[in-house]
Amino acid sequence: MTKKIELKKYIRSIPDFPKPGILFRDITTLLKDKKAFKSAVESLVNKYKKKKIDKVVAVEARGFILGGVLAHKLGVGFVPVRKPGKLPWKTNSVTYALEYGTDTLEMHHDAINPGERVLIVDDLLATGGTVKAVTDLVKQLQGKIIGIAFLIELTDLKGKDKLRGYPVYSLIKYY
Repeated sequence: MTKKIELKKYIRSIPDFPKPGILFRDITTLLKDKKAFKSAVESLVNKYKKKKIDKVVAVEARGFILGGVLAHKLGVGFVPVRKPGKLPWKTNSVTYALEYGTDTLEMHHDAINPGERVLIVDDLLATGGTVKAVTDLVKQLQGKIIGIAFLIELTDLKGKDKLRGYPVYSLIKYY
């Protein structure tokens, strides 16, 4: 087991990206550091290893990095959630509101069997809209959401409010 380290110091903050007024939290600086990445993964594995997870569901693109590793370490299946037209088989989709407009996410219609225990993983919880859409996709397929995990949570944006009723866990919190 790797010694637990302060993960926040491995996150680069970039002002005015992708537009003025936004402070972007860049996880690539954590991912490139072998000790920090290992510590983050082990922390999440330890949190969920006794939860009897069947599938890890993750959102493109950065969510795939953590989700794929967690699925492997937990010995469970991995389910990608993607933008429309990126999955090669029949899909279920959900459209959700953005600050300006809407977006759509898709999952293969046979990705989760009814009753399977699901862990949803993404890199960042901001306003919560994307992951709320993922919970809707999992519910369409009658999966049981055991938890929702993030590397980073921006608490001032109150994304957790959209995920009420689900156990939400974040490794790093910015207040």
